Amino acid sequence: MGIYDFISGLVSPVANLIEHLLPSDVDKMQVKSELLKIQTAFAEKSLAYEQAVLDAQTKIIVAEAQADSWLTRSWRPITMLTFVFMILYTWIAPAFKLPVVQIPSDLWDLIKIGLGGYTVGRSVEKIVPTVMSAMKEKEKT
Repeated sequence: MGIYDFISGLVSPVANLIEHLLPSDVDKMQVKSELLKIQTAFAEKSLAYEQAVLDAQTKIIVAEAQADSWLTRSWRPITMLTFVFMILYTWIAPAFKLPVVQIPSDLWDLIKIGLGGYTVGRSVEKIVPTVMSAMKEKEKT
């Protein structure tokens, strides 16, 4: 569930309550309009926060990549290559009758975060500005 779904889930019950409590359609629309503004503002702030977190993470990765120390520059790629080797070994080992070691579920979670986090992080980093500008345009109308 994304942040926007979470925010919509918070506002939706209030909108339903308004539907039953207010007699006038004009009043209902005014209150729902205000709720929509609050929802949009909260979603915008949440997206801005996510963008700030991604920017901070990006700065850390860039600083590591530009570091003077070889180890500082290389520890992430080495770690991910180790994970790739572990995965390949579990698939190839049976063909050569080598002992197979099961990868623990916690390590699989770490691998998913490591491999998926970079991809998702880069995607979100590119999408957030577009979503925020679309939300601002929607708010103007």
